[in-house]
Amino acid sequence: MTKNQSLRGRTALITGSTSGIGLALADVLAEAGADIMLNGLGEADAIEQSREGIAKKHGVNVHYHNADMTRPDEITDLVTNANNTFGRLDIAVCNAGIQHVSPIENFAVSKWDDILAINLSSAFHIMRAAVPIMKAQGSGRIVNMASAHALVASPFKAAYVASKHGLAGLTKTVALEVAEHGITCNAICPGYVRTPLVEAQIAPTAKARGLSKEKVISDVLLAAQPTKAFVEYSHIAGLLLYLVSDAGASVNGAMLPIDGGWTAQ
Repeated sequence: MTKNQSLRGRTALITGSTSGIGLALADVLAEAGADIMLNGLGEADAIEQSREGIAKKHGVNVHYHNADMTRPDEITDLVTNANNTFGRLDIAVCNAGIQHVSPIENFAVSKWDDILAINLSSAFHIMRAAVPIMKAQGSGRIVNMASAHALVASPFKAAYVASKHGLAGLTKTVALEVAEHGITCNAICPGYVRTPLVEAQIAPTAKARGLSKEKVISDVLLAAQPTKAFVEYSHIAGLLLYLVSDAGASVNGAMLPIDGGWTAQ
């Protein structure tokens, strides 16, 4: 970490940060010195263990808020609570997301509604509440965790692809609105990372395509990534650190693939 990547004295809110990518992002921002507001699902004891572990490991303040990403009022309260707890809000990372794999004709309407709410609308509600705080401060960093599926499509993922394409448009729109207020808004677009979310896709994708689980990994998930390797948590965390630090001040409205070359094809 370079001097202009230090986040000492800054604060960060990260949705979906109790496991997987979100927890890795929280850890790297805490390592850089930021106080952290965690949010996400999980067993209370496991969440408390993560919260306490990050705080002790990095010597920062770490809190947790259990806002449901399908509830706009709770999302607004999450942002307000983070600002009240820390006295400011410097970084907002919209990372919460879910997936469902199904042919369009069998796609459950409830799954469509939940994915759009969590993957797209929750980011809208976070930004709607965070932007006024950041404008008053004269600074802020917003990073939306999109996906390679914000840039390209795959079959059987209608809601996920639609939500991530929508998140790309929302990111660009907000970036233009906040550009003169010392705020940036960008999106990271990872390829396949071996997260619990991706693990959960393997069996239904195998069923939908009539393939073995091993073939899903090699011929579906990693087929599009020229590296033939999963993206690592640390790679995403390193890009996030750059974007939210002083070093990333001129990056705004960008869709940044980190996908082993998937979207270069």
